[in-house]
Amino acid sequence: MAIKLALILTFMSFSSLSQALSNETVTNINYWCNTTPHPESCKIFMGGQHSFVPKSKPDFRTMVVEAAMERALYAQAHAKELGQHCHSKHAKAAWLDCSKLFDNTVLQLNRTLQGLQNNASDFDAQTWLSAALTNLETCRAGSLELNVSDFISSILSNNVSELISNSLAINGAFLAQQDTQSGYPSWILDGERQLLKSSSLASQANFIVAKDGSGNFRSIQAAINYAVSKRTGNGRIIIYVKKGIYRENIEISSNMNSITLVGDGLRYTVITGSRSATTGFTTYSSATVGIDGVGFIARGITFRNTAGPQNGQAVALRSASDLSVFYACGFEGYQDTLFVLAQRQFFKSCYIYGTIDFIFGNAAVVFQNCIIYVRKPLVGQDNVITAQGRGDPFQNTGISIQDSRVMAAPDLRPVVSSFNTYLGRPWQQYSRTVFLKTYLGSLVNTTGWLAWDNSNFAQNTVYYGEYMNFGPASSTRNRVNWPGYHVITSTNIASQFTVTNLIDGRGWLPATGVPFIAGL
Repeated sequence: MAIKLALILTFMSFSSLSQALSNETVTNINYWCNTTPHPESCKIFMGGQHSFVPKSKPDFRTMVVEAAMERALYAQAHAKELGQHCHSKHAKAAWLDCSKLFDNTVLQLNRTLQGLQNNASDFDAQTWLSAALTNLETCRAGSLELNVSDFISSILSNNVSELISNSLAINGAFLAQQDTQSGYPSWILDGERQLLKSSSLASQANFIVAKDGSGNFRSIQAAINYAVSKRTGNGRIIIYVKKGIYRENIEISSNMNSITLVGDGLRYTVITGSRSATTGFTTYSSATVGIDGVGFIARGITFRNTAGPQNGQAVALRSASDLSVFYACGFEGYQDTLFVLAQRQFFKSCYIYGTIDFIFGNAAVVFQNCIIYVRKPLVGQDNVITAQGRGDPFQNTGISIQDSRVMAAPDLRPVVSSFNTYLGRPWQQYSRTVFLKTYLGSLVNTTGWLAWDNSNFAQNTVYYGEYMNFGPASSTRNRVNWPGYHVITSTNIASQFTVTNLIDGRGWLPATGVPFIAGL
């Protein structure tokens, strides 16, 4: 069948929700809550604390998000109090991550509520809700990595995840009934149309960073901090980073929107760090560069983590920036190189190097015309290109790799027959990854995809697809026989994972000037 289990289940869920919500005269909150994936949480936190019941589907949607916000604010306050009880380095590290992630969840829920009041698209709302839930799972994952889950569990066991999941399901019922909306998002101003097409982007820079002192700053972080502190209004800040190797860990926080970093080319402008799981960081906090601000753009820069294959998870770039673009950039690491954490992202003509799960996260992200270089791992390790993190069936997220190339890096080529390389493995229950019209070099194992830790975890619920790939390893004859694996033959299905449909890119990418293919 062209559409298999994972998509059918999602369609059935949307259909049943839409049908159940069609009765707008029901005044019993229990009825409305019974239409959600987590009815008991809904009844507990909506039945007792709200003085009215919904009169319509939009009313119910708003109430569900408000309930999630109330619990998220409670959890956020509890998280801040918990900071006083961090008695170990690992507890402190996990708490710092979780505190930041809960702040961002509150931000995303607030963005959703404001959007619902101001006619934002249902696609926007689903993106923000997906990010809010992903933040909580990222907090949980970090506490497990550092063996402090008991310490962190008190701020996670407050039903926020269930209430956000309900919000995703209800909003998803609206989203399933209509096409995504187009139009320039608010972060793009009239003066910056076609931004990346300019051949003299560096000359338009507000600030210049240079290692040799010939610019305004020697540090990229210092330039960003200063620029944001002096900005009036919401205009874009362009920072030109001259040729050089910049050894610093950079954070672009959620209040640092509309930042552009432009380098002298990915071979010449390099930002590098060496944090890793082995040296006491979570995967989240190991990032050389972490980005949360909306509308981030980078061109001609390499993001690098030099921790090496022996030090486990070591992120070069972590991005949760909605409506972000990476054009002609490089990403170099080994395990967990590129953390596409959340929201809508687009990568064009980029080079990505790694070994294990080196493109991972729960963003809605499209890679076009990129070269994926698989490196030599440690003896006994398998290479895995992707580990997508979709944990809820209503999250509108996934990894799409289109018109790209999967190849052995120079260090792997001489020993390529000694290591297995796979396209992906199911990190979360509803992991979703597709390769479209991409060259698959001979390094890719004929089975294509790898089980998670030798188990059958999520093999029924993932959505893994291949469409019109080519090259020595493109044959699907010996691929895994999981229910969640799909040889895509329908252009209608394949098009669900394009710029137009997965990231609503026709509405915002034209303004950035980055070249892109809207469809297949």
